[in-house]
Amino acid sequence: MQFTAAMLPVDVARAMLAGRLLLDAGPTPVLIRGGAVEDISRVAPTIADLLDLPDPAGVAGERLFAIDELDRFPPERILAPVDLQAVKAAGVTFAVSAIERVIEERARGDYRLAGSFRDKLEERIGGGIRSVVPGSDAAARLKDLLIEEGLWSQYLEVAIGPDAEIFTKTAPLASVGWGAEIGVRSDSTWNNPEPEVVLAVNDEGDIRGATLGNDVNLRDFEGRSALLLSKAKDNNASCAIGPFIRLFDEGFTIDDVRSAVVELEISGPDGFSLRGQSRMSEISRDPEELVRQAMSEHHYPDGFVLFLGTLFAPTQDRDEPGRGFTHKVGDEVRISTPKLGTLANTVVTSRDAPAWTFGTRALMRNLAARGLLTGAMENA
Repeated sequence: MQFTAAMLPVDVARAMLAGRLLLDAGPTPVLIRGGAVEDISRVAPTIADLLDLPDPAGVAGERLFAIDELDRFPPERILAPVDLQAVKAAGVTFAVSAIERVIEERARGDYRLAGSFRDKLEERIGGGIRSVVPGSDAAARLKDLLIEEGLWSQYLEVAIGPDAEIFTKTAPLASVGWGAEIGVRSDSTWNNPEPEVVLAVNDEGDIRGATLGNDVNLRDFEGRSALLLSKAKDNNASCAIGPFIRLFDEGFTIDDVRSAVVELEISGPDGFSLRGQSRMSEISRDPEELVRQAMSEHHYPDGFVLFLGTLFAPTQDRDEPGRGFTHKVGDEVRISTPKLGTLANTVVTSRDAPAWTFGTRALMRNLAARGLLTGAMENA
């Protein structure tokens, strides 16, 4: 893959982008502004430090090179634009995804049974969960009705009940970035990408910007039991974030997140292609409400990023009638929206993806050796 202007926001000249590059010295936070890439590690040695500053966009950096020189960076040097933050995700935030989760549950993770449940559930509950506000009196009445009809599910509880599903997607520093291989467990036979907007939140719970993410999901594992969620979600290379965090300013705000249209394109080595779309305007809970529920009564001293969920639920048959979609090794996955750019990754198995070996201790040792931790403590 070539990193080209097509991977950046359409209005990149006006955007303020934060990310991480693997330079010779080690992982380095950068700002992209005014057509240049700047090293900001002397002021903010981690992205977590940057987002905690009163004015992240005002940080002074050292110019590295012009933005078009990013083309010379191999994919493994364009890192996920997050580091010490907890990586959280909100599930079942769109009506279509709620129905698909119920289908997985009813089918016990067996794709061969999915079709027989889909039409019935869509006809019976599709309109209902699209029209009610989660946690409202109308939602409670719909719940009572569905319980009477034997159609209630734990997924509908988080879709229309008062409490959102918030879970930990993966560990800090485990996410892969633009151009990297993204992993699906080798023993999964029913899985899909989940194209999402990801919010970047600082240690006070303030939303400082947004980026794109792929919350890879194993439908067979989670369908067998919701208690297998962590095995379905948290695997080697199974979380992609990037390419950069667009910081909020006058030209990009939370309202741009609310109105974003996220496009998905999959190109398979077998000639298969699939396109999908997720309109953030159809989300059942406001992004700020999801952040509030993610904070709950907890505190994240290094901040967190939050996947907002997806409308996309692929049902298009790939190999045989009724089987629906599942990934194949070699699939090219592109997730895009104009003001955030494009996140592109290639599917492999988690077993064959590069092992995750650079963790928090390795980062701290690297920053200490570069003399960057002292400056960070002075700025704290």
